[in-house]
Amino acid sequence: MIRILTILTCLGLATGMTAGPVMGETKANRLFGAKDTPSRQAPTPVGTYAKGCAAGSVQLPETGPTWQAMRLSRGRNWGHPDTIDFIKDLSGDARKLGWKGLYIGDISQPRGGPMLSGHQSHQIGLDIDIWMLPPKRLNLTRAERESISSISVRASNQKTVNGNWTRTHARILEAAARDNRVDRIFVTPPVKIAMCKTAKRSDKKWLQKIRPLYGHHYHFHVRLKCPKGAKNCVTQKPTVNQLSKGGDGCDETLNWWVTDYLNPPKVAQPAKPAKPAPKKRGARDYVMADLPTACRAVLRSQ
Repeated sequence: MIRILTILTCLGLATGMTAGPVMGETKANRLFGAKDTPSRQAPTPVGTYAKGCAAGSVQLPETGPTWQAMRLSRGRNWGHPDTIDFIKDLSGDARKLGWKGLYIGDISQPRGGPMLSGHQSHQIGLDIDIWMLPPKRLNLTRAERESISSISVRASNQKTVNGNWTRTHARILEAAARDNRVDRIFVTPPVKIAMCKTAKRSDKKWLQKIRPLYGHHYHFHVRLKCPKGAKNCVTQKPTVNQLSKGGDGCDETLNWWVTDYLNPPKVAQPAKPAKPAPKKRGARDYVMADLPTACRAVLRSQ
């Protein structure tokens, strides 16, 4: 019996054993971060926005007629073809609305996956960070793109927008939200509040896609829906339609972000401190066993 249990233990089949990362196993972010070319596969997002990878990614050209990719040293200007098309379309809209175009921040790595630094999401080529800084010119050098910074549109009190916020910012965000490819857009809460105040009452459904989230005052984060036919892609839930049937997200709960979130009400402390909760594992802790099985083929592809 002991011999049988020993064999089963070696195979990981003994009763009570569960799959998990092997001690010393290389982290997934190091494996994906080492790849500087896309996989030779059909373009498809795999897994969820915060736990997955991207097959057959396309690179956003460093410079286009209405955009520039920023922080090129990061190698994160890769995404699904739908993502690249969306950027080109929205940056064209930005020019029509009065800006020279858009400065594009992180999209994904060549094969997606967890990153060595920064994001928990941006793993499947469907997330885009777009700077709040209106471009003054679209011929920045590589060095300039490393040194230039975006602007914050949030006031120091964190409750309102500041003087950097303009009507054109709002119009560009509206154009993005009206795009059927878009699932949601993360912005600093004061931006959502400001847009709720100025949007036309008769036509505010698109505002449900504008989601308040801490941070996001130097850029806004666009998240696209899974493309049609992408069977291995998991759209975030609840989706826009499930979240609010005909609503716009401008109800009383929006104010929580600039009240209780910033100054949580005091609660009575337990007489005896509870044991600290175990540390939650994040994207930088993942090993390949944590990601969808298909990501192994994405990583191995030449």
